[in-house]
Amino acid sequence: MTSVTGVGDVDGSELAGARGERWSQVKLLFSIDEAAAFVEDVGFALLFPTDRPVAPSMWEAVAGPDAMPFADGMGSAESLVWTWKDLLPEAGFAWSGRLIHGRASLLSPRLLAALYPGHGEPDDDRVFALPPEAHEIAEALRAGPLPSSALRSLVGHRGRCDRAIRELQRRLLVTSAGVREQRSGWPAVVLELTCQRFDVGVTDQRYATTRFLDTMIEATPAELARVYQWSTTTARAALDDHVAAGLGVQTPAGYRGAGQPGAPPIPPGDQADRNDPPRTGA
Repeated sequence: MTSVTGVGDVDGSELAGARGERWSQVKLLFSIDEAAAFVEDVGFALLFPTDRPVAPSMWEAVAGPDAMPFADGMGSAESLVWTWKDLLPEAGFAWSGRLIHGRASLLSPRLLAALYPGHGEPDDDRVFALPPEAHEIAEALRAGPLPSSALRSLVGHRGRCDRAIRELQRRLLVTSAGVREQRSGWPAVVLELTCQRFDVGVTDQRYATTRFLDTMIEATPAELARVYQWSTTTARAALDDHVAAGLGVQTPAGYRGAGQPGAPPIPPGDQADRNDPPRTGA
């Protein structure tokens, strides 16, 4: 975890505690509606946590912060999280794919719309320098959702297909959208163009930055870049814009939202800027 020297104790435990409190739920989640509300509240979440607290996780919201996933195999909590990974996007409650640190992740529809890099058209992939297989997959999905097994058959190579899907998801162009039963084995994940499942096409970098700081309490440009798949330069510019607009403050360790505990007060002359309408654009 990023050091927070100057904001709390030197080893960052104060920030870790503040994040844990922000991400924790009053009660553990049991229904898909509660799961959808959790994603809406935090904006983004991993499916399962990493060794370091880099983002909220659905697992911790279901099983509690001290539970270890898969400690006893696939239990009821693990099954619930794994099922919601597919049901949430199928219902339009959350985007699902590999994003945060390249791991299975969820985004709220509002944050997805703020981050989506295209115009919300089925051919949004064409403006990106992607592997040929990624464009081939996007072309196939323009006709409608397809199971991952069909896409692997289309590409003709499992590894290249999986890498292409990861590239499409890293740019939020493709989402999971449920599962489809197969004649044998596990059900296949259904994939769909994000713009055909969710209302996207108008980016809002300022909202995305506000959401990130609200969820992470305090963060560095590198942390923002890793979660949103931005360049560090873009992340730093977004955070500096937040400060210039009176929506955030810079601390010795990084950046905080202006309303976060521990954030220095906004100078009186800068208060008017906080009422400026949000800017849009990537």
